[in-house]
Amino acid sequence: MSRSTRTVRLTQLTLAAGILSASLIAEAQQQPRPARPPVKEGEVENQEITVEKNRRIELPPANRIFNKIPSVKPSTEQRKLTYEFQDRKLSVGDPRINLNALPVSATQPAQNPVYNNYVKVGAGNYGTFYGEGFMGIHNQPNYGVEGSLRHLSSSIGPVDGKNSAQSETKGRLTGKYLTEQFKLSGTLGYNRDQYYFYGRRLPEGVDRETIRQRLNTYNLNVGIENVDSDNLIDYSLKTGIYSLNDAYNASEFDWGTNFNGSVGITDNFVALVGADAYVTQRTDGPVDNRNVYRVKPAFKYTSPRFTAMIGLTAANETDKRQGINKTYGFPIGEIDFVPTGNIHFYVGHDGDVIRNTLRTFLGENRWLGPQALLSNTVKLSDIYGGTKGDLGGGFSYEGKVSYAQYRNFYVFNNTWPDTSRFFPLYDGGTAKVLTISAQLGYSQKDKFRSILKGDVFRYGLDRLEEAWHRPRIAGQWSNSYILNKKLFITSDLYFYEGIRAKNFVSGEAYTLKPIVDLNFKIDYFLGKQFSAFVSLNNVFGQNYQRYLYYRVQGLNFLGGISYSF
Repeated sequence: MSRSTRTVRLTQLTLAAGILSASLIAEAQQQPRPARPPVKEGEVENQEITVEKNRRIELPPANRIFNKIPSVKPSTEQRKLTYEFQDRKLSVGDPRINLNALPVSATQPAQNPVYNNYVKVGAGNYGTFYGEGFMGIHNQPNYGVEGSLRHLSSSIGPVDGKNSAQSETKGRLTGKYLTEQFKLSGTLGYNRDQYYFYGRRLPEGVDRETIRQRLNTYNLNVGIENVDSDNLIDYSLKTGIYSLNDAYNASEFDWGTNFNGSVGITDNFVALVGADAYVTQRTDGPVDNRNVYRVKPAFKYTSPRFTAMIGLTAANETDKRQGINKTYGFPIGEIDFVPTGNIHFYVGHDGDVIRNTLRTFLGENRWLGPQALLSNTVKLSDIYGGTKGDLGGGFSYEGKVSYAQYRNFYVFNNTWPDTSRFFPLYDGGTAKVLTISAQLGYSQKDKFRSILKGDVFRYGLDRLEEAWHRPRIAGQWSNSYILNKKLFITSDLYFYEGIRAKNFVSGEAYTLKPIVDLNFKIDYFLGKQFSAFVSLNNVFGQNYQRYLYYRVQGLNFLGGISYSF
């Protein structure tokens, strides 16, 4: 290694450390993923499936140009870290249903690789209109810019006509710049959601403005990360700002910064460090300042048959409104053993402070009532173990058992006296949750892919009566199929059972009917630049309730055309 090269790398480290110290007010958390052996074809990675059923119909996305920007200095060596810029969430029995179909590969079949921009227009029942456009600069080797705009609306809903209508508009502008040493990225986004609180019988001639909700979310994210695999130091720094407001004078400002770095000590031994800072101000009546700071040093040893990681998560949370200023320490570690082939057995322990904000709660339950109490959930301990691997013949699998203990474990339930709104309930004691998960996957080259996943949850609550609106059993079966590069078909089947809810006005508890939801999506390429699409959601036509008193749309469809240029 030349002296000049060392000087450049030391300068990069100094720059990354300086930026971190100046930006310990922020967001956009990601989990550091230390060095590990390259993932082999067919191996199942740990996944977290989040599910949401807002009766939106999604179409398969077009190829994104950033996957086509070549590295200035390509390398086949394994990166020491991969990054996920997202805040950790409490995923136990998560009630959201994700309707995005599982793609066969990272890129879907294209009409012609020359055309990267597109416009889509469609319509369907329930007075549904869909429009989407995408444009990008893709002919530059070191940078790329892309912008997209999407609108989906239904003029009537499942009950009471236009009083259960909904609409969603999203705009996004993204840019990336790549050098031999680092990658710069930035995103500017805007989301607007409008819908109505229709979960009760409305009086004749009701003013629709009294039940209308409108959410506006603005976000700005910038980041820098190392791309030189030969660099001794691997790093990533990202900071982001989110601003949210609604139709009831509630607002939230959330600024977070996340840093992850690693230094190779030997060929098999790596030192890791992660640091996060979140500053949040929520205004919904009284002003509430809520901050979380986190440091996560760790060491990881990797060999062909054995991987071990040990570290500590130190987290501090403050809440001005509740008078909270607490610091926690959680030992973390994982051991992964590969006895033969591509079969893994692993066991580990984890703990953390999981941030709960107005934005994350509204993303989970859009019918949240005003002035909901916000408290972070503390994962005191999570002991887990399992196995995953490749069975051959295109089959892969994973099985996992987790036993976790939480403080401020939260659920959602209807408020009183207005049962059309929801609020969070917290278990102030120690809640114990047992989760058993299994997944089986099959892949046939770039033609067919199928994944079947199931989860069973058992809740041992301390002070709450029930885990309201959290399922006991959750299942998902996703499939994708490509026929002759002309026809692209995806299907999703969801099953949820054991959801309990309570009307605190009448004192009556309910067990909601099991949810069985089947969806199909078809894209047919008509030529070089045109394609047609159709989506069928809730094929069985069940007006089921994911949340008490909120029936969803029955069978709904969307069809349209797409033009690429």
